[in-house]
Formats: sequence, C-alpha cells, structure tokens
Amino acid sequence: MKIRWAQWPSSAVRAMGAACAAAVCAAGAQTPSAGASSTPGISDNVVKIGVMTDMSGMYTDLGGKASVNTAQMAIDDFKLAHKPAFKIELVYADHQNKADIASSKAREWFDVQGVDMVTDGLNSATGLAVAKIAGEKKKVVLNTGTGSMRFTNEDCTPYTVAWVYDTYSSANVAARAVVQGGGDTWAFLTADYTFGHSLERDTSEVVKAMGGKVLGAVRAPLGASDFSSYLIQLQATKAKVIGLANGGADTINSIKAANDFGLTKDQKLVGLVTFISDIHALGLKATQGMLISDGWYWDTNDETRTWARRFFEKNKRMPSMLYAGIYSATYNYLEAVQTAKTDDADAVMKVLRGKKINDMFAKNGYIREDGRMIHDMYLMQVKTPEESKYAWDYLKRVATVPGDQAFQPLSKSTCPLVKKPA
Repeated sequence: MKIRWAQWPSSAVRAMGAACAAAVCAAGAQTPSAGASSTPGISDNVVKIGVMTDMSGMYTDLGGKASVNTAQMAIDDFKLAHKPAFKIELVYADHQNKADIASSKAREWFDVQGVDMVTDGLNSATGLAVAKIAGEKKKVVLNTGTGSMRFTNEDCTPYTVAWVYDTYSSANVAARAVVQGGGDTWAFLTADYTFGHSLERDTSEVVKAMGGKVLGAVRAPLGASDFSSYLIQLQATKAKVIGLANGGADTINSIKAANDFGLTKDQKLVGLVTFISDIHALGLKATQGMLISDGWYWDTNDETRTWARRFFEKNKRMPSMLYAGIYSATYNYLEAVQTAKTDDADAVMKVLRGKKINDMFAKNGYIREDGRMIHDMYLMQVKTPEESKYAWDYLKRVATVPGDQAFQPLSKSTCPLVKKPA
C-alpha cells in the first residue's frame, strides 16, 4: 500500500470565516429563496430532504439535532450560492435505533410526505431498513452515519450511496498500521449487531492477511451498562491489541472501563470507529496514543477550520466526519437536482455518479457503481495532553490513505450492480 505521510500543520488556528446566519426552522420546513419561481421537473416544486437520526439514544452525540442543523447549513449555503427556482424543505425523525420504526417512518416519508432524499442513518440496521424501502420506492439514500458493508455489497441499490466510511476502510486503515507496528495478536470487544459483526470480520481479515492472529472475541449487547465481564475475558486472551468493534456510547463506556480495570497497561486499545466526540468525552489522559481511522478532521486546513467554526457556533462542539459528510452529501445532492432539473431519482443519481466531489469534505471524490463514494481516509493518533495546544486540538494525522486503497476493491464487491469481467 502506498501511503502519503502527512506534514502536520502548525498549531496556531488562523482567523475563521463569518458564521452562517440562518437557523433551523422549528417545524423543519423551509421557504423558497427570494424570487423563486418554479422548476417544471420538480414534483410540486419542492425538494424534500429527510434526516433519519438518533435523537434520544446512545448515538445522539454522533447525530441528533446537530445532524439536522448540519443539513440545514447545506441547504442555506446552496440557496445562497445557487438561488434555486424550487423550494427546499427539511424534515427529521428519531429512529430510536429500531429498524421497524425507521421502516415505518421511511414509508410515511416516501408515500405521504414526498421526501426525495434521506441522509444520516446512525445505526446499520435502521439504515439498511430505510435503504431497502428507498430502493423499492426509487428514492435516494445518502448514508453518512452507518458503516455496514452490506450497503455496497449484497444490499446495494441504484439509489443508495455510502458517503463517509465503512467497516472495511476503518479496519484497513487502522488495523494495517497497528499490525505493521508489532500489534500482531488481537481480540475484539464487539457490539452484537450488524455493524459490530461487520467491523470485527473486516478487521480480522486484515490482521490475518498480514500474518497476525485473532485470539478471541466477546460480543456485548448494544447499549450495555457494564463491560467488566467482557473485559475480564479479553484480558485473559493476553492479546496485544483489543479492537473496539463498537461505536458511540458503547465505545466511550468500554474505554472508560478498560482504563478502570488497568487493561491498558498491558494491552493496546484500538478504536476502530472512534470519533472526536468520544475523545472529548473521555479526555486526552484516557485516550492518548490511540490510533483511529478517520475520514475527515476539522483542524486540517483553512477550509475545514472555517466550516467547523460555523458548525461550532450552532452546536457548541467541533464536528466529526459524520457531520461533515451530511453537509457534503446534502449540498452535492441539491447541486445534482439543479443540474438534472428534476427530483427524479434516476436522473439525479446519474448526475451524482458522473460528478467529482470537491468540497471541504472530499477532494476528487467520486461514486462507484456499487454506491461507494471514494475519498481519502486518514490514520490519526490521539495527542497527549502536553501536545494539545488549544480547545479540540485532539488528533494528529499519521498518514493519508488514498481512497482507492482504503476502501474495498470493486473486484471484491458482491453488489449485483457491479459489472463483472466476462
């Protein structure tokens, strides 16, 4: 693998751009831009976007109201830049991490409310449920918060895009570096549902392919309140590395428990899907030195810092890659609608698949036939308290992994849309 090693920028944060003035409408619906008339190809002259997220559960800090705010930022910026002749409305729902609730809401959105595109997700089971219905109804789903490989493998649809990350890229970027550094025996603490199983499997394959060994795994229910028994089992494996195949509150609570148990004295924790909000909640003392895979970092350059400061003014915290992905997906979707002059899903997806994604989230990104949006991924390391120079200065980039190397090769995809060589 050819990896571009990064030169980390100076710690000084330069002056940021002006904040976006518009706020989220309490009802979730937005009025048209001044002077808007109509676009004949837009049904009812309204493009409606739905944010399906976790407003009240264990993934709230990765989505929730901030996801809604972020989609609204993209809508406001698009309207300011393009002055569309169609209305744009935003709705949102709390899936409560339950697939049946997500399915019911998606059907209502598509059949009754006329929603054209759904984004966020934040739970692979709920995301897959929405994508299945969207495929049947020919509606666009731009997944930003869900990581299961099923979205671009057996459950792919012509209307579904995995925009931010997946378990393959998370495993490939982080596990490869750890094994190369001597961490050649692994055990896993796995969230016992689709996402966790996929992350454990994909990471195990990388470890084994590089000559390492997997010595065990324990599976904890989603939202477990006590990780002590699981950690005792993992400690007994004597694996050099404990891979955390979980996310959200489960990641935070398992890292806390691992430190309390003293497990980190002899075994290294690797947060396979760990976010800046997790680091913030735990503090640098508990997380320093951890290697994580990431698709975007707020303190990378002037463009990312400017956008992140705007996000901070609305949400009082710095954004993770998931929020940057929601903004990118929503803005690019609206650009595709404007170009296609219709909200017809087939026409919009044709434009999306043919365009380059160049914004503060990705450079030269593109959507493959399996629905994977290809962009660079990053190996990051959590700074020590001494290295951190200002608020939210938590990560340093160790390496840049080009997208065509970070994500699953198209040749391995089981997506029925992928044309296999004769």
